Amino acid sequence: MPLALLALAVGAFGIGTTEFVIMGLLPEVADDLHVSIPTAGHLVSAYALGVVIGAPLLAAVTARLSRRTVLIGLMVLFVAGNALSALAANYDYLLAARFLSGLPHGAFFGVGAVVATTMVAPERKARSVSLMFLGLTVANIVGVPAATLMGQHLGWRATFLAVSVIGLAAIASLALLIPHDHAHAPAVGLRREMAALRSLPVWLALGTTVAGFGALFSAYSYITPMLTDAAGFADGSVTLLLALFGVGATAGNLVGGRLADHSLRGTLFGGLVSLAAVLALFPLLMTTEWTAALSVVLLGVAAFVTGSPLQLMVMEKAAAGPSLASSANQAAFNLANAGGAWIGGLALTAGFGATSPAVAGALLAVLGLGVAATAWSVDRRRAVPGRERVVATHVPDQAGVLQP
Repeated sequence: MPLALLALAVGAFGIGTTEFVIMGLLPEVADDLHVSIPTAGHLVSAYALGVVIGAPLLAAVTARLSRRTVLIGLMVLFVAGNALSALAANYDYLLAARFLSGLPHGAFFGVGAVVATTMVAPERKARSVSLMFLGLTVANIVGVPAATLMGQHLGWRATFLAVSVIGLAAIASLALLIPHDHAHAPAVGLRREMAALRSLPVWLALGTTVAGFGALFSAYSYITPMLTDAAGFADGSVTLLLALFGVGATAGNLVGGRLADHSLRGTLFGGLVSLAAVLALFPLLMTTEWTAALSVVLLGVAAFVTGSPLQLMVMEKAAAGPSLASSANQAAFNLANAGGAWIGGLALTAGFGATSPAVAGALLAVLGLGVAATAWSVDRRRAVPGRERVVATHVPDQAGVLQP
């Protein structure tokens, strides 16, 4: 694997850290800026909104630029957003800075995934994407806990300054490790990128992402009350258990990348089936502490086995213009975050019990499986007539040249 993938992983590490660390620093931010914790919680939503808007928008406006240049520019915007967060004079400025920080998130992963796949042999594409995503999963094990401790002891502003430094390291890595001639698969222009998005299989692939990762976030958004109310863990144990989720996610990401290079469809379908099974078993697994801890690890593995296959599925179905569709897939991940949490909340509000969001997530995973199957079915119906026409209308002449 090329060393340039390390540069993408460093950027992913910084993005993953800044996305999730705010959740652990809400009390400090709320106290310092004199707002309530629910009001401070809007900072999470502002970042997610930035991702959803920025992913397709920035991918579209940079469609004609070298992808190396785009990646460096996105990290410059990332550093600016986090530096402004650290310097925010009041809550409104911090809200705007968090929105700005979220803008480059989706486009970085989207364009980065395209660049990663162009630097390796075709049989290693999924593995290259998983290595970029490795920065995101490792951020949940190392970056977020370390940044949270820093914020609690040195102030939340120090955390965002530290994330800005990570962003500067990513810029240097991208500039040093990705060659200038690595426009590698040169930009194809906005018209072709937009044309690729008009494909039904692309939208079905995006729908698979929304349903599949919506399944994860339906449960994960309420994992703390599950662990404390259903499994009986003390509040202080939750941080360690969430680190176990990060370990499972990292393992699942690496395994999923390797398996998807052998069978993309098999890995995706197997991952969604596994995710549905794990979530459906949550009411049983959350009855004892050791099985609950095991369920957290299994949830991370099952969910992130599907990460790189989903990204690669979208890119393959938008092969003529993959950057915009790949970035749109990152927006789909964030829609899954919001939608999954909403659906899980409905299950809780309806009084179905502490583990009911996981059961709702299992149903979403089954829905994702159905959407993925529909996408492949549509592709198969479109592909067969095309192959038949080529065989029927072209025959080789005596020199071996195809003639109508």
